[in-house]
Amino acid sequence: MTGAPTLGSGARPLVALTSYHEPAKWGVWDQVPAALLPWAYVRQVSDAGGAPILLPPEPSAVPDVLARVDALLLTGGPDVDPARYGTPRDPATQPARPARDESELTALAVAEERGIPVLAICRGIQLLNVARGGSLHQHLPAHAPRTPGRYDSTQIRIAAGTRMAAALGESTTLLCAHHQGIDQVGTGLKAVAWAEDGTIEGTEDPSAPFLVGVQSHPEEGPDTAALFAAFVAAAR
Repeated sequence: MTGAPTLGSGARPLVALTSYHEPAKWGVWDQVPAALLPWAYVRQVSDAGGAPILLPPEPSAVPDVLARVDALLLTGGPDVDPARYGTPRDPATQPARPARDESELTALAVAEERGIPVLAICRGIQLLNVARGGSLHQHLPAHAPRTPGRYDSTQIRIAAGTRMAAALGESTTLLCAHHQGIDQVGTGLKAVAWAEDGTIEGTEDPSAPFLVGVQSHPEEGPDTAALFAAFVAAAR
């Protein structure tokens, strides 16, 4: 299975966005299991010219969906199970979400096999690193949000000549909300961005058509549209 579906003239590339499975409340419904995702991801992909579709963490459906889309966006979310990278669980690590881990690892494997663009954000960059045999720091207190539910600004340095630098420049401020990060970098990935304390803020696979990981949350930033534009352009 290689390549992407042929796009008709003027058609928007289909972009699969991974999602949460959480109890939610809306209208008359209360604590109903739902597939959900912050709207910022949808808005950025749509504004960049993509057609976003939600990919629920349902492992059996993933291969069929990934066979039909033109790009994959691995979104933020709960911690990757440390058993996936052979490390005992830290007390600060969140409970495992086996279905989401399995779904997203499968989606990533299909995306890489087909050679379609992948953008991995927050949890996404961590899952990408684990999929490539890397490991994670399970708790980085200095990077956890000072206020739960709020993003903090983080100054990052980006290596010249990378896809991230082409989109965001060699120095920028991004919004972050995470307490884990990359430890050992996975096979084929290259660290391309760093916070002031050396925490890895970005990775890329130089051999892939477009495979970029960002530890912070560019979907929430006001000046990050160029990254999504490059991602969607690669999906064409």
